[in-house]
Amino acid sequence: MNELMLKIKDRDPAEKEFHQAVFEVLETVKPVLDRYPQYRQSAVLERITEPERVIMFRVPWMDDQNQVHVNRGFRVEMNSARGPYKGGLRFHPSVNLGIIKFLAFEQVFKNSLTTLAMGGGKGGSDFNPKGRSDNEVMRFCQSFMAELFRHIGASTDIPAGDIGVGAREIGFLFGMYKKLRNEFTGVLTGKSLNWGGSLIRPEATGYGNVYFAAEMLATRNQTFAGKTCLISGSGNVAQFTAEKVLELGGRVLTLSDSSGYILDEQGIDAEKLAFVKDLKNIRRGRIREYADRYPEAVYTARDPGTGFNPLWNHQADCALPCATENEINRQDAENLVQNGVRLVSEGANMPSTPEAIDIFLDQGLLYAPSKAANAGGVAVSGLEMAQNSMRINWPREEVDGRLKIIMKSIHKTCLDAAAEYNEPGNYLAGANIAGFVKVVDAMLDQGLV
Repeated sequence: MNELMLKIKDRDPAEKEFHQAVFEVLETVKPVLDRYPQYRQSAVLERITEPERVIMFRVPWMDDQNQVHVNRGFRVEMNSARGPYKGGLRFHPSVNLGIIKFLAFEQVFKNSLTTLAMGGGKGGSDFNPKGRSDNEVMRFCQSFMAELFRHIGASTDIPAGDIGVGAREIGFLFGMYKKLRNEFTGVLTGKSLNWGGSLIRPEATGYGNVYFAAEMLATRNQTFAGKTCLISGSGNVAQFTAEKVLELGGRVLTLSDSSGYILDEQGIDAEKLAFVKDLKNIRRGRIREYADRYPEAVYTARDPGTGFNPLWNHQADCALPCATENEINRQDAENLVQNGVRLVSEGANMPSTPEAIDIFLDQGLLYAPSKAANAGGVAVSGLEMAQNSMRINWPREEVDGRLKIIMKSIHKTCLDAAAEYNEPGNYLAGANIAGFVKVVDAMLDQGLV
């Protein structure tokens, strides 16, 4: 495995997020390879870490001042052993091939854990929708789909939303796909309800994160009632993570965006959360406006020079990172432990660095890796695909009930796999091993392809 990691780094030296994601999985699946030597003989590690297909393309578009811009588009179709490629699109200036590959690699195992028939993929662009008008976003999305449509389909590759891609962007992308292909199919998930979307889909990642965390707390005869929670981010995942925490009796203290974070010691209640939803989803403002509206809250601007995130340096019971990758480093993890946090459940993709994860595990925290804890979003995407195929819509209660069952099943799967390989209570090992075995067995069943 060391030789494989060196080979991956030599081949693509700049893709540090991809290297991190691969190393995390390889480090935990060694006992599986020792138990099943046929996995090594079939070179499953080499095959599972190399994408089946990588698509890169230019995206030219024109702004409202008739200025031409050119961005770069990506789609990494990582693994289709368990079904058509499934995974979101991210529009953010930080997007590059390494980030998309890491997201696609994680998606393979996350989708496997849901038990639904989905492979893994991811895509996006370095386009920044912030500050752009609806017409500019529409023109970009149409240009992006003018190339992507050749590579996706309801039985081939089904993208969804991610950072920077919400209901507005999904609508523009779907409209262009429909025009180009002259067909109305479930090729995208996260659609609006009146044209093929699913109830609970916007809420699914956040709700699923809290459902998984609640299952972890239940192993220690605890609930969210009375628990104080630090939440990062203020987008879709953070909003609905906060909503479900409130519903289960917890108290939310923080939210953030790329400019900084707010701390509300009185708690972000339902009324305040409604303000945040309007601020971020409709007015597309900055989180500092929360402190203008609610003077009891304290806003702290982001300062990259500190080397740690002060959001994670407050007294609390639970931490639910819902912003972006590697937002919790070693110092942040130490601050969380010192401030009494005993549960970390990842709503974002890979928000904790390897050093931070080591601290969580060494200190015996309940730690849920993102591929398990935030699988609720893609799970309901899978349910949306099923509804599209049948041309029906399930009621809210049915979708939410299925989501709870899926998250409960993922929790049990992680615990069972961890116990089987002598890592009892280690959700990281359990998630990686369970997802890995399912994907690899499917690959071996289908031959060397």
